Amino acid sequence: MFSGIIARTVAVRTANATGGSLVVTIPTGWSDLELGESIAVNGVCLTVTEMDEAGTARFFLSPETLSRSNLGRLATGSVVNLERSVALADRLSGHMVQGHVDGKATLVAVTPDSDARRLEFDLPSELARYCVEKGSISLNGISLTINSIEPADNGARIGITIIPHTWDNTNLSAAALGDEINVEVDVIAKYVEALCKPYLAR
Repeated sequence: MFSGIIARTVAVRTANATGGSLVVTIPTGWSDLELGESIAVNGVCLTVTEMDEAGTARFFLSPETLSRSNLGRLATGSVVNLERSVALADRLSGHMVQGHVDGKATLVAVTPDSDARRLEFDLPSELARYCVEKGSISLNGISLTINSIEPADNGARIGITIIPHTWDNTNLSAAALGDEINVEVDVIAKYVEALCKPYLAR
């Protein structure tokens, strides 16, 4: 499990397609990585399959991962957000993030908001139904608050305020209009929906 608090941004060292999958190596900078450890890369929970003493790790991305996330666009030099899984003694500064990406949003606007920036994203309806104003959402693995949500074509448009620290220390600052951003909605909303389905069907 993750908290959506990005630890660092780094550039991908290699990205090699193999069949319908992708193998990437990333210099994480964590020299104490363990084989099989989970790392969130742009919010996607990936497993360390190889590593060296300097903390460069190898990850295997399956077709499922590539279809649901923006990781299929990774290439040598791509900048990614990294977070290690939380330890039981850690403060949970963000919200409960599983690293199980639900789909993608499209960045449609970036406007100044005092010293911050307001970003707007279009979400498909299958993700928008789990979103509420002031609720939590994970975008490229970053724990963020939904400040506004309005109906849009085939879904909803959400507004997010990005403070200067987040802008300077994540890869959202490199995103261009039209870019696809990984989305993980609040898992609690999905559980509530699943629990209510039998009663709604009556």
